[in-house]
Amino acid sequence: MINLLDDPRKLHSGAPWWLVRNGLAEQPEVRRAQCDVAVIGAGITGVMVADRLTDAGLDVTLVDRRAPGYGSTAVSTALVQYELDTQLYQLTARTGADDARRAYTLCFDAVRELSQIVRSLGDDCGYAPRPSLYLATSKAGAAEVTREVAARTAAGFEVAEWSAAEVRRRYGLLSRGALRNEHAAVVDPVRLCRALLARTLARGGGLMPRTTATRVVPAEGGFVIETDRGPLQARQVVLAIGYEVPESLLGSQVTRHSTYAMVTEPLDDLGPLEDGCMVWETRRPYTYLRTTDERRILVGGGDVDFTSADDRDRLLPQRTRMLQRKLDRMLPALGASMEFSWAGTFVATDDGLPIIGPVGGMPGAWYALGYGGNGITFAVVAARLLASACLGAPPSDLRLFRADR
Repeated sequence: MINLLDDPRKLHSGAPWWLVRNGLAEQPEVRRAQCDVAVIGAGITGVMVADRLTDAGLDVTLVDRRAPGYGSTAVSTALVQYELDTQLYQLTARTGADDARRAYTLCFDAVRELSQIVRSLGDDCGYAPRPSLYLATSKAGAAEVTREVAARTAAGFEVAEWSAAEVRRRYGLLSRGALRNEHAAVVDPVRLCRALLARTLARGGGLMPRTTATRVVPAEGGFVIETDRGPLQARQVVLAIGYEVPESLLGSQVTRHSTYAMVTEPLDDLGPLEDGCMVWETRRPYTYLRTTDERRILVGGGDVDFTSADDRDRLLPQRTRMLQRKLDRMLPALGASMEFSWAGTFVATDDGLPIIGPVGGMPGAWYALGYGGNGITFAVVAARLLASACLGAPPSDLRLFRADR
């Protein structure tokens, strides 16, 4: 039996840009008494999984205590990368070369697959391929970049090491060099979530919004999902509950953090970011930049350990001022000013990998938890792997992301 959280966590505050841009939207409630697979959580991970499962012909019902996409998806900064917060050479030291390379390859393929998913939706969802630049911010960072370029090149990933002079010439950024990668993208996570959900419902999927799932109980033929609006029977269940996972399930395997972001007013001139390059850095916690299709610059970072939602929110003005100053230092000629800002909570694993795979002791129950800095990429990976698992053929790649790894 799995006990879920009875009370919702306050996952964000401020004015998340994607909700401002896209406005409020309601999907029709399609309640079900039973289904093949219940997906608990209707954020980007849950709807990505549901979309894949309904495409495979399974009867799926999504359950969420909020409206779809109103949890952590709303505050995602939606940098779509195959690169993990844990670099390939670091992951190799933890897992061995074969498993590290395979994890990176799955994420690399997921970035490419996302472009195919978006094309199939008939809505570009703000998707655009982008290059990325991983800036070395210290001598140690420069050594890390050199080592990572060597590791990725040896593993078959095309990247380039840029000198500090090249970074300055191309982007006007001060650094000690950088890793240049051409295989990345940006997207509007709320538009993507809504488009995937609409397709899932069009295929006959169910949706139980504003419905709190409190327990998952093994029963004959599968599970009973107990909710505050009545039970739902399912042969299998996917937990895509994101940052509201109870401590009793994963405990010390994950850590919680507060993070902050801001977006500027639209800019006539994006300066060196006209090519849409995404920028992040070796410093931890790192600051990162991306542009939006409205010609804004989105800046994120300022992460601190999570203590409470009140403490997180209290820091919002201070942290967003810090992000504004960082943007001013990095790109002073732009004179870009903050228009919206927000704070959110995220969860990370020690190795930077998501948790995807079986729930211990409960055959037919699966985790789809895209923890870390690559949530959308991990959602694509989870959808691919769990579709096979729910159809009775769990892929061997699940071993890379198991909760008990």
